[in-house]
Amino acid sequence: MPNQGTAANVAVAYYNAWTEGRIDDAVALLSEDLVVDAPRAGHVVGAQDYRGVLEEYLGILTGSSLIAAHGDENTALVHYDNETKLVAHAPTTEYLEVSGGKISYIRIIFDRTPFEAARALLASGSEAKP
Repeated sequence: MPNQGTAANVAVAYYNAWTEGRIDDAVALLSEDLVVDAPRAGHVVGAQDYRGVLEEYLGILTGSSLIAAHGDENTALVHYDNETKLVAHAPTTEYLEVSGGKISYIRIIFDRTPFEAARALLASGSEAKP
């Protein structure tokens, strides 16, 4: 699915690894000094610290569909739709910077509102999935 470009290939390999639960393979594609900016996790520095974020998210992930991936030698955009235990559809876009075959920066963009609504429903005793 990715168009030509090293960063897009690395980004898709990373996406495939983490969505398939292959955390070691995903982390192997991250630089040690990785920086991630994400709506829920905030600003995370370091591949091992981000590993914990991925592992936590995998606890609610039930499926994912890659929609598009584009990039050049150093940057990529990956767009996908996740299904989770909390939210049926969570469209997400990641902007990634790649250097030396490793991901050095990730900016994750998604709407937290459905997740917050689902957590509020769960807190009230309901099991409805938005």
